[in-house]
Formats: sequence, C-alpha cells, structure tokens
Amino acid sequence: MITNDEGIVSFKHKIIEEVARLAWNDELDEDYREKLIYKLIPGPKATYRCCVYKERELVKQRINLAMGKNPTPAKENSKNIIQVLDPACEECPIQSYVVTDNCRLCMGKACLNSCKFGAITVGHHRTHIDPAKCKECGMCAQNCPYNAIAHLERPCRKACPVGAITYDEDGLCIIDENKCVQCGHCIHSCPFGAISSKSYLTDVIREIRAGKEVIAMCAPATEGQFGENISMASIKNALLQMGFADMVEVGLGGDMTAAYESEEWAEARKEGRKMTTSCCPAFINILRKEFPQQFEENMSTTVSPMCAISRYLKLIHPGCVTVFIGPCIAKKAEAQDETVPDNADYVITYGEFRALLRSRDMELQPVEDAYQEASIWGKRFASSGGVANAVMECMQERGEDVSEIQLRKCAGGQECRTALMLLKAGKLPEDFIEGMMCPGGCVGGPSKHKTEKEITRARENLLKTADERKVLENLKQYPMDQFSMHRDGH
Repeated sequence: MITNDEGIVSFKHKIIEEVARLAWNDELDEDYREKLIYKLIPGPKATYRCCVYKERELVKQRINLAMGKNPTPAKENSKNIIQVLDPACEECPIQSYVVTDNCRLCMGKACLNSCKFGAITVGHHRTHIDPAKCKECGMCAQNCPYNAIAHLERPCRKACPVGAITYDEDGLCIIDENKCVQCGHCIHSCPFGAISSKSYLTDVIREIRAGKEVIAMCAPATEGQFGENISMASIKNALLQMGFADMVEVGLGGDMTAAYESEEWAEARKEGRKMTTSCCPAFINILRKEFPQQFEENMSTTVSPMCAISRYLKLIHPGCVTVFIGPCIAKKAEAQDETVPDNADYVITYGEFRALLRSRDMELQPVEDAYQEASIWGKRFASSGGVANAVMECMQERGEDVSEIQLRKCAGGQECRTALMLLKAGKLPEDFIEGMMCPGGCVGGPSKHKTEKEITRARENLLKTADERKVLENLKQYPMDQFSMHRDGH
C-alpha cells in the first residue's frame, strides 16, 4: 500500500523491529539502545533529515515510543497514546497563507487592502505575507483576483476530525489532549513522520519470556489484510510458533456484543429512545468529550468485542494476558480506560505485528487448517454497517420485527459528528446510530496493511469459506452468564 509517508512507515517499523529483537534477547539496556541508534544512523552523511544529529535524536525518540514511553522527558506527564516528535515537526512550513508566482502586483492591491493586521507588504515581483503578523483570517486569499494566495493547511490539522491540533509560536504541532479522540488519523497524514503512537510490543515480549499465558485476540478486520491466502488459521499458526499460548478471533466478541446490544436496542425502541453503538473507541471518545449528555443517555452500555473476548478469556484462563491485534490506534487508549475493567492488557497494530514477525525472522504462511469461532455477522463487524446488521440479525433471531427500524450508519469523523449533532438537537430521524470514526469502518483503520479496496476484495473471498451459523446459537457454546458484558463490569 502506497501512502503519503511510505518511507517513514518503513523506517519506523524497522526501529520497532530492532527494538523487539533486543527485547527477545533481553538486551534493552541503555548501551544496546545507543548502539542501535548508530546502527540505524551510521553517518557521516544524513539520509532523511538535514543532519545525522537530528536523525539520531529522532531515532532515540522513536525507540522510546517503541518501548511504550513518551518521546522525551519534557513530555513525561502526557498520557496521550499519540505523540509529536518535535525535531521532525520543525520541518513543516510555519505560514498558512503564501503568495505564489501567480501574483501580478496589480494596482488594486486587494490583498493589501483586505488585511487588517499589516501582514502584507509589496515586494519587487510579488507581495509577501509575514507569518508573525498573519492571523490566518483568509481575507487576502478570498479577495485576490488572480487566486495567487495559497492556503497551506497542514495535513495533520486537516486530517483531525475534532480540531485537536494547533501550533505553538515556533510552529510546532500541539495536540490538545482534552479534545483528542486518539483516532490516529493525523499519524499517516504527516509527510515528515512527526506524529506517532506508543507501542507495547516490548511489554508483550516480556510477558511471553516470563512464561505468562499470553493470548492473542485478532480483530475482525484481520481477514483480508494480508491477502486472500492468509486466513485466521494462518495468523494463529504464526502466533503459536512465536510463543503465544493461543489466539481467538474477536469476531466472536462481535457476536457477543451484537447479542447484548440488540437487547438494549429492543428496550430503547419500546421506550422511544434513540441509541448509539459502543464498539469504536474513537467514536466513544467523541461522545464522551463533546456530547456528554448523549454519552450518558444514548450510548449502549455493552462492551466492545475486544473487551468481551478479554473478559471471556480471563474467566476461563485466570491470570492470562490478553493482546489485541488490529488496525486501530484508539484501541490502545481503550485498553487503558480504567472505567472498563478486564479489557485487553495490550494492543498492537498490524504494522507492529509485522515488525514482531520480522523480529523472529518469520513470515505468514498459508495453511489448510480451518478455524472459525465467530458467525459471519461477527466477522463482518469490521465493515461499515457490520455492527448494525449484526444487531438487527440478533433481534430477528429472537423473533422481533425490524422492518420499520431506521439506521444511520456513520463512517468517518464528519458523518459521526453530523449524526451526533442531530441527536443532541433532537432532530435525528433515525432510531439508532452506528458510529465508526474511520472511513469504511475498521477495515479503513489507520494501521490497515493494504488499501481498503484490496482488503475488501481479499476479505470477501476469505469470508466465503465461513459457515452460516446463527449468532445466538453460536453463543450457546460459551459461558455468557459467567462474565459481565456491561462497561462497568457489573
């Protein structure tokens, strides 16, 4: 998959891979980390940045992130999963409005006359905008008759669905942690690789080396990420070889969530109350932070599929360590949410999973063994509409009439925000909202391995091999009455 930051992603994952190798060998002390910096950036000439010293500083900060730490001691109080690497952010242009060669130095000087802050001066060949005086009102660009003034909106700010990104006086990116919903959309939008997330691979490796019963939980979006020849059985086989005690597909958790959420929907429908789904952690974060009343009154109290499987595993394997593998950055934050007990202990992305494989010199291989624990409805949780369809299926399996239910399926920050604003204003025409912050649903998550089109095509071929078991019938095999499906654990 080609992205705006393909070279950055490769190098970032190389650092994670090398840190994982050190962790497997119990060599993560300061001396080995220092040697790793010089191994990756030998010098004397720079490869990526202006000088080797900046490159080495950035590698040092990325090593900290790869160990689950903040990039620098100056940011040690930050609890955000997503962090800014300041030396990389310095290379982004400071000014938002720039005069281009289209400027004709016309006699009217509409740009100069429209600026109320004295930011525009006249040069020999074009006018100039002083970024120190510019207030980014945009009046100069609107009034220029030649469209000669370009608005250079920074990619990170443009990608953020909640307006959590601003800049300090030096032009460095600042993430407002009170607004950030941890969706991770800003990470791959930055062409300088200045934004990244903490990784917990070294913690997972430490648990495996300590002999703990570490169980992987693979997201429904996994099928199709690595091509149509790599099935859930292939993933499970690789994880077992690596030292994991077992693997369970989180599509089974999708069945669990759909079953319990459908009961909530049915009750809410009787009361004439509208509800939202509770699976996407970034969607839950925007509810909690921007729509607190709707969070309390309209959000389903059923746990996400990740949490459902974690609680199930902790019931039948007391003391086990659960590790979620998926395309989502926000899941890392969900795992640390203290209001939802017994959730996943660690979360790793597909990029980190691939780095983990390389750290053991392993590759995913096709296998002929069949593996399925989820219904097709649970497996389809990863796509936009998948959650709502599974919930409706459960209602139908209970004999309820769903023909008149109106659903609003939202995928992407703008669609989610629009739906929630209508809900808050009491003008939402639909009965229920399915909210996913990533376009296309989880398959379009920030850590997807291929393009959404490639993933969808491979997924469909893999899902054709699944049997047609019913959701509620499938759950009869599991001790659903022995653990809580409520967010607070009661």
